[in-house]
Amino acid sequence: MLQMHSLLLIFVCFSTNKTIERYQKRQKDIHGISSKGEDMQDDVKEDAHSLAKKIESLEDSKRKLLGHGLEPCSIDDLLLLEKQLERSLSRIRARKERRLGEENANLREECGMRPRESTSTRKSDDERNMEVETELCIGPPERRCILKP
Repeated sequence: MLQMHSLLLIFVCFSTNKTIERYQKRQKDIHGISSKGEDMQDDVKEDAHSLAKKIESLEDSKRKLLGHGLEPCSIDDLLLLEKQLERSLSRIRARKERRLGEENANLREECGMRPRESTSTRKSDDERNMEVETELCIGPPERRCILKP
């Protein structure tokens, strides 16, 4: 009986030690998860702050592109804005021309008409190399009218 009692005591101690080890391991895991969660929260807060700044910058840029709030802009800022608008406008025009060309080709096909030749294949070498003289006027519009003969 004494032997059984000592075996039981060893088993209980061993089992208790294992239980304590498992508890300590879980506590470490939980602490690790909570610190990871805090790190993730910090990352999310930082991302949210960064995104808020980007949104604010985009809204400011949109206002300027729409012509609002331009008074505090420097000449360089305005010139940069003008170039940006010109690039955007040329991309929009090119996209629109391409879509119209595709639509025109589809309509010609539906009507049984021959497809049009592209403008680059129709132009002769003389037309491609033709020089054009233009008049360049510098200054406010009022002065340009006065200076013209």
